[in-house]
Amino acid sequence: MSQAKIANLQSKIRSYWPLVKSLQTGLLVSTGMAGYMSARCPVFNLGTLAGLFFSLLAAISGSTILNMWWDRDIDARMCRTQKRPLASGKIDPTEALRLGLVLSVLGVGLATAMDALYGLIIFAGLFFDVVIYSIWLKRRTCWGIIWGGISGGMPILAGRALGLGGLDWIGILLALGILFWIPTHILTFSMKYFDDYKAARVPTFPSTYGFGVTRLTIAVSSVFAALAMGFAAWGIGMTLGYLRVLAVLSIGLLTLAFVSVFRPTERVNFGLFKYASLYMLSSMVLMML
Repeated sequence: MSQAKIANLQSKIRSYWPLVKSLQTGLLVSTGMAGYMSARCPVFNLGTLAGLFFSLLAAISGSTILNMWWDRDIDARMCRTQKRPLASGKIDPTEALRLGLVLSVLGVGLATAMDALYGLIIFAGLFFDVVIYSIWLKRRTCWGIIWGGISGGMPILAGRALGLGGLDWIGILLALGILFWIPTHILTFSMKYFDDYKAARVPTFPSTYGFGVTRLTIAVSSVFAALAMGFAAWGIGMTLGYLRVLAVLSIGLLTLAFVSVFRPTERVNFGLFKYASLYMLSSMVLMML
């Protein structure tokens, strides 16, 4: 391959890379891996683990690209997102749509080939995320994040189902933990970028119910997220040492959530947003270990 072609390929990858939202996608993939390893630890079948990784990566990346393709008009009206490749016109929408569809079909197809139930759950997550949340509800109601939260819980449920060969109460509880964690992650973000969402005419909890109710919702949701994760960890059979680490992480999450209610500042709000991602990633690592 000539230097010119290599340079062109590298430029293409750099242009498309932001469409994948690598940090968000990586976090969701890690939840699926944690779900599988919570049922199959130690892991002996590395081929299955690799298939799990690539099917999740493709399906989640595909759905993310499809969401950004659909929301490109919204992104163009928001200061935070107007430089994204689709919103700024750097990438042809038709090309992005094709890539999103190809990755989605590839991810769901590989998942289904591995296990029918696993593939069905992955498809459900993609459908809830793209069709129910983004296309149908996001521009109509702030409660759309519930359906977005359900889609966010599908990778860990799918991973657990693949490991067990079926559903169990632990997998459902893990999915609920992520569902309850989503408001902590999303609502803090919607408060920080309140003006952006208002300019794009996207209904959010802060614009619909006010900042006070939004902060209280975050605090209550964080309690349920910590409880769901804690009971699931106990059900998995985590040793006392790991449970203590998870408890400390949960206390940190709850402390920030309640401080944001009684002593709200922009710094505390953004700190909670950052910590929420760290909390979830750390919880997943503990379950893998």
